[in-house]
Amino acid sequence: MSALADFWRRFRRNSAAVIGLVFLVLIVAVAIFGPLLYSVDPYDMIGRPSQPPSPRFPLGTDVSGRDILAGLIGGARVSLLIGLVASLGATVLGVAVGALAGYRGGWLDTFLMRLTDFFLTIPSFVLAVVIIAIFSPSIVTVTGAIAIVSWPPVARLARAEFMAQRDREYVQACRALGMSNLEIALRQILPNALPPVIVVSSLLVATSILTESGLSFLGLADPDLISWGYMIGVGRTVLRTAWWMSAIPGAAILVTVLCINLVGEGLNDALNPRLQQR
Repeated sequence: MSALADFWRRFRRNSAAVIGLVFLVLIVAVAIFGPLLYSVDPYDMIGRPSQPPSPRFPLGTDVSGRDILAGLIGGARVSLLIGLVASLGATVLGVAVGALAGYRGGWLDTFLMRLTDFFLTIPSFVLAVVIIAIFSPSIVTVTGAIAIVSWPPVARLARAEFMAQRDREYVQACRALGMSNLEIALRQILPNALPPVIVVSSLLVATSILTESGLSFLGLADPDLISWGYMIGVGRTVLRTAWWMSAIPGAAILVTVLCINLVGEGLNDALNPRLQQR
């Protein structure tokens, strides 16, 4: 409990990170509890197309007559879910590759890092488009594609952390005690290597949301689900006459990504051992 209190004490020193955390919690709360407070189905065509904001429709309607506020609340669930799951998948894959390369070294390290370099040479967004084009667009395909293109930076970071830890005294003591390599890697080195990985993983959530928005804007997302990027794509056809259709979900993406980046900076301040010593 004292460790958690100490972490919070270091985190709250960054006032911008605290503000970002407050707004991020509000966004998550809206995504979870919003449909209970505003029970309009975002898929129902209940009004005139391209209707401006009014008492009945606080944010207006889209080109199909669907309530934009309901779509904004429902889209928050989809966008945040894709961002979180894709970031988690990229983190797990990147840590697995980086830990194996950094701990074992030798030819395996060379092979895995050349594989990582191969993925880094291909523009991530283009690779995601190719993956989705090969398979049918769906929430699973989009999430998997984003995770596949996002793991290389995590792998490089995890490799560096494992290489820095594998020859430390505590690791040598574990080997002398007869612990297996798997046990040393998972129970001893991984907890010490996680802080910077957690920071990068939190920032990957923002990157995943932006990538999903770009894919949805191009019509490469799940057509049966409304996300913020999908709403921007729908509104681009009437951007001059009904700018609010794209501006409102665009502002939601901007605020969410900004809050996640601020929280990521706060995590870096709280988990960075050099800053802790200061």
